[in-house]
Amino acid sequence: MPYLQIQTNRELATDRQRELLTEASRCVAEQLGKPESYVMVSMQDARPMLFAGSDAPLAYLELKSLGLPENKTAEFSKALCELMQAKLGIEPNRVYIEFAGPERHMWGWNEATF
Repeated sequence: MPYLQIQTNRELATDRQRELLTEASRCVAEQLGKPESYVMVSMQDARPMLFAGSDAPLAYLELKSLGLPENKTAEFSKALCELMQAKLGIEPNRVYIEFAGPERHMWGWNEATF
């Protein structure tokens, strides 16, 4: 049930949004070692945002996953920052990432919980 939400002040054309979502989905599945069939990715572009008092390109990401291995968040951060730089031209020092690992009973799916 990995979920990645991407918010950025960059504006992307529809085809670039799709490309980013596809690549992000693949990246999350690979990094977590989970089937991509469980990965959900969303994006909000052209958001009014500031970081360090500047509206230079930036991104805020939230990665939530059951069983998120805390000892691997640095690896996930590296991979996601590289993705933001490659696809959006956002420097890694302009990306914040929030990691969360909810309890299984706190995540619903298919009329039940995990």
